Amino acid sequence: MVNCNPETVSTDYDTSDRLYFEPLTLEDVLAVAEIEKPEGVIVQFGGQTPLKLAEGLVEAGINVLGTGVDAIDLAEDRGRFGGLLERLGYQAPPYAEAHSVEQALSVSDEVGFPLLVRPSYVLGGRAMEIVYSQDDLKDYLSRHVREDGRAIYLDRFLENAIEVDVDALCDGNSVWIGGIMQHVEEAGIHSGDSACVLPPHSLGPEMMSAIRAQSEGIALALGVVGLCNIQFAVYGAELYVIEANPRASRTVPFVSKAIGLPLAKLACRLMLGETIEQLELPADPMGHDHVSVKEAVMPFDRFDGADALLGPEMRSTGEVMGVARDFPTAFAKAQAAAGAALPDGGTAFITVTDSDKPGAVAIAQTLHDLGFKIVATRGTREALERMGVPATELMKVGEGSPNVVDMIESGEVTLVVNTPTGSGARTDGWEIRRSAVARSVPCLTTLAGGLAAVRAISSARNGEAEVLSLQEIHRGLYSVEAEA
Repeated sequence: MVNCNPETVSTDYDTSDRLYFEPLTLEDVLAVAEIEKPEGVIVQFGGQTPLKLAEGLVEAGINVLGTGVDAIDLAEDRGRFGGLLERLGYQAPPYAEAHSVEQALSVSDEVGFPLLVRPSYVLGGRAMEIVYSQDDLKDYLSRHVREDGRAIYLDRFLENAIEVDVDALCDGNSVWIGGIMQHVEEAGIHSGDSACVLPPHSLGPEMMSAIRAQSEGIALALGVVGLCNIQFAVYGAELYVIEANPRASRTVPFVSKAIGLPLAKLACRLMLGETIEQLELPADPMGHDHVSVKEAVMPFDRFDGADALLGPEMRSTGEVMGVARDFPTAFAKAQAAAGAALPDGGTAFITVTDSDKPGAVAIAQTLHDLGFKIVATRGTREALERMGVPATELMKVGEGSPNVVDMIESGEVTLVVNTPTGSGARTDGWEIRRSAVARSVPCLTTLAGGLAAVRAISSARNGEAEVLSLQEIHRGLYSVEAEA
């Protein structure tokens, strides 16, 4: 194994016969290959970085096992992949590629606002932002784009869509879907930062069938041999393909633990020539009586002044998992494991942007019914009281004292729901989120996250959660063991 990050194997250093800590560059990998003389090399288990080495390895005479170089390029090249989706009859959000600031501005109206904008060749969503107007786009381009001819990607942003991740195995002729995960937060939050639930908790049978069918169609059309991750957006009653990655995704360990089958090991067997049929896999690995929730671990409390606002740029530094018989309990377990245990009472502060005020009513009503005291800034309080939810008004930071930050810092607030109206060091939202992080007060920055949290708090009132070990959950699930 060639690995550039010792921490990723610090607890499993004996997984491979030999472990090389070297940069994942073509030169270094070829140097290792010259010593080891491998029969084949696997590039599917290290994210995007090793995928980019595949072509150079093949040109150097190294056998790349599994998905071929052309299939990798077909998935990575936006034009080729867009053509593939068109031939298959699958929908994708409108997009454009620009190579200058002027070109980006001219094509933006054709794609349509809001836009998800990013420079090419970025990892982890870095420098990716959602813009709502030409002025926002000009500001973004002035901060992030140099006139060096590199591509700028502009995608129509499907606001409030439900994001879905699919992890599948393919042998080139057959596809087996290991897990379909529904993101808890709305589209626009990086998949590495969003909580997700397996199996999905609010998608109907018809949509699930469409997701399965399109996942199979894409994996076969790409010619995947091994693992494949496909991301979708459910927008109203429509299904849109966001992207496909012919490799293992960061969700593979989570899915493997949730369904009790080792996806990475199974993928290796496919790369070595076995078929899906020979693996004797269960028809529906998600057809069990437990729910698994993956939650991201955030580093905000490690950095003074860090903003807890979630967005397209990945911020998390780890992941945890909660398992229970129902979604609310599993979500509560995951929050506790991530270091953001939800309160069972106290005072909840709610302040949301105007477009989120209708959705905030359900959160506030549930919290009020659970006995929480609701405090809010003027606009949010008025919206809540119009719908019959009593709330106490608090001053904003710039209006004097005592204000919301004073209450958080004095320990009077136990839960914060704050959807952003702006970012930066001088906005009220930033001050609120910074104070919540400093006091270890759970801070929810999306309505979907807020709704999941109040359902979890309500579920916790039913008694102490059942403790379930993975061994207990997986015991007896399958009649056939997927052993190497």
